[in-house]
Amino acid sequence: MIVHFPPGGEPARRSLRSRARRAFTLATAGVLTAAGVLSLAGTADAATTLGASAAAKGRYFGTAVAAGHLGESAYASTLDTEFTMVTPENEMKWDAVEGTRDSFGFGSADQIVSHAQGKGMKVRGHTLVWYSQLPGWVGGLGADDLRAAMNNHITKVMDHYKGRIYAWDVVNEAYQDGGSGARRSSPFQDKLGSGYIEEAFRTARAADPAAKLCYNDYNTDGQNAKSNAVYAMVKDFKQRGVPIDCVGFQSHFNSNSPVPGDYQANLQRFADLGVDVQITELDVEGSGSAQAADYTKVVNACLAVSRCAGMTVWGVTDKYSWRSAGTPLLFDGDYAKKPAYTAVLTALGGSGGGGGGGTGGATCTATYARTDTWGDRFNGQVTVRAGSSAIGGWTVPVTVTSPQKVSATWSGTPSWDSSGNVMTMRPNGNGNLAAGASVSFGFTVMTNGNTSAPAIGACTAS
Repeated sequence: MIVHFPPGGEPARRSLRSRARRAFTLATAGVLTAAGVLSLAGTADAATTLGASAAAKGRYFGTAVAAGHLGESAYASTLDTEFTMVTPENEMKWDAVEGTRDSFGFGSADQIVSHAQGKGMKVRGHTLVWYSQLPGWVGGLGADDLRAAMNNHITKVMDHYKGRIYAWDVVNEAYQDGGSGARRSSPFQDKLGSGYIEEAFRTARAADPAAKLCYNDYNTDGQNAKSNAVYAMVKDFKQRGVPIDCVGFQSHFNSNSPVPGDYQANLQRFADLGVDVQITELDVEGSGSAQAADYTKVVNACLAVSRCAGMTVWGVTDKYSWRSAGTPLLFDGDYAKKPAYTAVLTALGGSGGGGGGGTGGATCTATYARTDTWGDRFNGQVTVRAGSSAIGGWTVPVTVTSPQKVSATWSGTPSWDSSGNVMTMRPNGNGNLAAGASVSFGFTVMTNGNTSAPAIGACTAS
């Protein structure tokens, strides 16, 4: 979704927004050997992708997509390789498709749907009725006109995509945050009353009987007043035969709003009502082992609930995230796979340990060793070795744990995420390696009281 204000202050979780239990072995105890050496290989084997691994578990693994980025080759390549479901980020919202009453334009949304279907991906429709991103004319309507406009919008949009959408977020974020469990004020709630949600679902079922119909919301990940209110609504709908097939959990997490301890149990109680549950907008602010562990919790929870259909991360790369400063996604701004990627892949039962997107089967390994230690700092060295064929380049992510900081590097060109904790190293004139050949780069870590070894991500060959 976009622009919300959860308890404790929206800015901490959604203020900038306009628009997947096995612990991660690299980032947790037991990965580094007693000698401090770790080797991870990267390969372009399609069997190691997020989508393929999730499919083997009977789930989908999707991402939010912006039409404007599809022309970027790295964006499109990562999307096409890793994901099996797409959600248009903003392109299907009311203001995007019906800015003027009963005048519809689907160009950008069509672009996403056509791209996805051309690559064999499914599409989630997002979203039909929502209080935000409404054109001004909607709020100015009287009750009768608003009801007609709502039903017309649902019908026309769903007719346009009939047979091409796996599931629709029919109604989005209809409940307030906080302890009341009350409905959110909106033109629909204020003028049509609480029955508008049921009416929207019945209209949607008539428009496309084959599509799954979902209710979607945020801050409902654990049991609380808001999720209890949604639960009561879904239970009532199921008892009375109101058509609802699924409930979406946005699952935006950070240090102030972590994965709740009852996350899996909460998903399960909804599933027990007879609906699918979907994790629809997943992201986790942070970096390194903490971020990886939280992603693992979410994936394991979904895998443990038989009616959890799949997971969608809210974006492909950190640089285009609605909260990019929090680096919440699985790929960094240069499309390098983060420790969280490897955690998700591992939790899904994938192999390859976070293998990179090399070409033609090219592979490389990254082996770490601590070389020197002083009272306040230590030096680390990473040896990059080509696999059975020559490579023309490589990247290796290195994650230190705050308050550690890297103070110097050599024999490579580093780039940093916004937290300053994740360094992606690339060649500095030493990228071409013959089969079996190796090269090393090094760095100095200021410990600031923390002497733990850095997490070395998988080497990605090119």
